[in-house]
Amino acid sequence: MTSRSSSPYLSAVALAAALASGATATGFAGTPPLDLGLDTPLRPTTGYFNDYLRSDDPYMAAWNLGVQYRARYEIKENGGATGAGSGTDFSAKPGVLNDNSYLLQKTLIRVGYTAQWFEAFVQARNSSSTGDKRPSTGALPGSGAGPESDGPLDLQQAYIGIGNHKEFPFSVKLGRQELSYGEERLVGAFAWNNVGRVFDAAKLRWQNAWFSGDFFSSRLVLPDDNNFNTSNDYDYFSGAYLTSKKLPTLVTDVYFLARNASPQATSPGPRSPFTVGSARDIYTVGARLLSATNDWGNINFFVDGAYQFGHYNDPAIPTVSARSLKQEAYMAVANASYTWQEAAFTPKVGLEYCFGSGDSNPTDGKHQTFENLFPTNHKFYGFADFASLQNLHDLRFFSSIKPYSRLTLLAEAHLMWLADTHDNFYTVTGARRGGIAATPGTGYGINPGYGSALGAETDLVATWALSPYISIEAAYCHFFRGSYVKDSLSSIKSQDADYVYLQTQLSF
Repeated sequence: MTSRSSSPYLSAVALAAALASGATATGFAGTPPLDLGLDTPLRPTTGYFNDYLRSDDPYMAAWNLGVQYRARYEIKENGGATGAGSGTDFSAKPGVLNDNSYLLQKTLIRVGYTAQWFEAFVQARNSSSTGDKRPSTGALPGSGAGPESDGPLDLQQAYIGIGNHKEFPFSVKLGRQELSYGEERLVGAFAWNNVGRVFDAAKLRWQNAWFSGDFFSSRLVLPDDNNFNTSNDYDYFSGAYLTSKKLPTLVTDVYFLARNASPQATSPGPRSPFTVGSARDIYTVGARLLSATNDWGNINFFVDGAYQFGHYNDPAIPTVSARSLKQEAYMAVANASYTWQEAAFTPKVGLEYCFGSGDSNPTDGKHQTFENLFPTNHKFYGFADFASLQNLHDLRFFSSIKPYSRLTLLAEAHLMWLADTHDNFYTVTGARRGGIAATPGTGYGINPGYGSALGAETDLVATWALSPYISIEAAYCHFFRGSYVKDSLSSIKSQDADYVYLQTQLSF
């Protein structure tokens, strides 16, 4: 770490100390002081307000009332000043602003009601950032509000549901809602982000003794700071996701996902990190097979694979931008872990391999780079957020221990390399670093003669549940450059990257 970031580190520590000490001394709204006994098990909770109301009146269980507040201080060195991964990542070129530190705050306010055949849910959100040097999404210039600022108040979710699966197999949910399937590797709510991801969607669910299935059609909602968020009328996302437990000791998911974006989808109005880069009609078919935990004891595993077809218009390739490229791409993931359930500290170790195909020939009329769709990539390819499941091999080692029931320590290591050096190194948001070619050694691009090794990342994360309503999480991540990064920036020099965050979450 360099000395120029000592002040942000101290600010992060001060934030955690203030939040922890204040909560410890007073509790919530007249409750007793917090029990900080690390080995005292926590009881299940749906939030402080729900717990309080339901303890006094059991009929209040039909209501879901609450407020969730999250504050996270992030420090990024040598990566993160111009977006969540960019062409300046790891650059040591004089004059390049490549360090960033900022405070993110998100508040979610919810009101829900569930009856026998009907449910309604409304959730408002305020997202703010302070000191962020990344480009904003509509905020006033110089405000320090980056792409994760979306205020002062917006509608996060608002939907109604009709149905009762105990008595009838069909149900329907209509309105603004989150979509989350599998591990969120292809479709997720992206809750790590200070804004998150929601869709204006219609979803039909069928559930019986053999399988459950969601069938949906949706439009992505685009964050627009200081304005009401609306969905992209030219970018449709639809699909079917089926789950069955009829195979002995296994759970099977089968899915079909379609993203259909017209040329107008590239500039629908609001400036947003979630807009589509070009027109496309991409169809994804896949399957996921995972262990049923109770049947396999201490072993957990899954495999996931998908193939994509359709068409993709690539604006970065002048020679073919006027015509549609044929989409031919695929991905594969395999994961296995073992947990010593009865041992002290409950240690867990695991290994995962992820592959997202790359384009072996950018000018042959085919697009072979896997489309990552709408994932929560933060959970999978390194906490520092430098990569996505596109043109990527990622070998991940992970382990965790619980020294106390309320304290979890996680350690991960990633080895990453390009699937094909004829394609780009893609950011966590799915954007290219560089175009077809860059002047050798001066920036990212397609340079088949370079090494394919992107680098290695180590992540250390600690999570402490102070009470059922308060948690603190801290992490340190370091990315070691590989030959591809060093070769791409050889003329302007490069440096390894560090990422530190400190997060507190309160659930009222």
